Amino acid sequence: MSTFPRTDTSLLARWWWTVDHWTLGALLLLIGGGLVLTMAASTAVATRMGLDPFYFAQRQFFYLPSALAVLLVTSLLSPTGVRRIAALVFVFALALTAMTLVAGVEIKGATRWVRIGGVSLQPSEMLKVSYAVISAWIVAESRARDHAWGFYVSAGLMAVVASVLVLQPDIGTTLLIAGIWAIQVFLAGLPLILVAIVVVLFFAGAAGAYFMFDHVRLRVDHFFDPSTGDGFQISRALDAFRSGGFFGVGPGEGQVKAYLPDAHADFIFAVAGEEFGLAACLLIVFIFAFVVVRGFSRALKAEDVFVVLAATGLLSLFGMQALMNMASTTHLIPPKGITLPFISYGGSATVAMAWAMGMVLALTRERPEGRG
Repeated sequence: MSTFPRTDTSLLARWWWTVDHWTLGALLLLIGGGLVLTMAASTAVATRMGLDPFYFAQRQFFYLPSALAVLLVTSLLSPTGVRRIAALVFVFALALTAMTLVAGVEIKGATRWVRIGGVSLQPSEMLKVSYAVISAWIVAESRARDHAWGFYVSAGLMAVVASVLVLQPDIGTTLLIAGIWAIQVFLAGLPLILVAIVVVLFFAGAAGAYFMFDHVRLRVDHFFDPSTGDGFQISRALDAFRSGGFFGVGPGEGQVKAYLPDAHADFIFAVAGEEFGLAACLLIVFIFAFVVVRGFSRALKAEDVFVVLAATGLLSLFGMQALMNMASTTHLIPPKGITLPFISYGGSATVAMAWAMGMVLALTRERPEGRG
């Protein structure tokens, strides 16, 4: 029996009958799986740090209600509401990200965190999400007026954001934002000569990061030649996948979490591979792919250019971040320090991704009239 009758015209009823139930269900499944994996991976990490064994699991349980509330409330918005809130958050997040350069908390050689009222925040998580929407808005407005200024304005804005992120340094998030912008302007019809320039600039930026930052150079060198550096985390992660086999060694029975410093965060996929096996890893990959492909199929049906570009940018962020995390854990690319959406531990990352996917649900809701 349906929760709301078709004749009910209330806000919640309209939301229920227009939101994509399949995507919503897949996201809730990811969140639930993330809880299980956080509990499995974080106890050993907390004990090694001298904390209560359930310290990280309890904090993640504290973050999740906020994330779910953000996801559901955001999915009620119209495209106009999505634009307005994204603009406000972008200004706020950019200011806080810039603040990390002078008053940030340094962790592992990077100043990506800022403390406000006793709470640690990573503002770049909100910045990359809001940028995807703002960039789509700028490009869509220029397309509506048949001008090319939107490409240049969005590129300039990306350069400002990337400059702040590189100074932290946060190369992984910089690559994500550059990728979002490239996908959006390509869909919007960027001239081929500019596409070529973008490709050249991308490789030039990658080469610059290699020569400018020691940690980037070490990671790349070790990726191509394992004998050039310390590959402890990658080696242990690959051992975990081999140990897990197809069905895993069982919940709580894995050993990799006792050695990996980031077993509950960047390398949580290795914990899933050891304790739940290849079958669970394939299921996680399938759910991520399902959300992205289904989101694209719904977004590309829209007639509103902003909806298409914004939803595509947000889904690209979601998919690229998941792909980068899983690929680095399995040694397919150099490590990037990117979390696995909804699976890895982290308050800022979880809430930011919930906001992103809430906007995807809002933008891809059925609107027969073609408007917000």
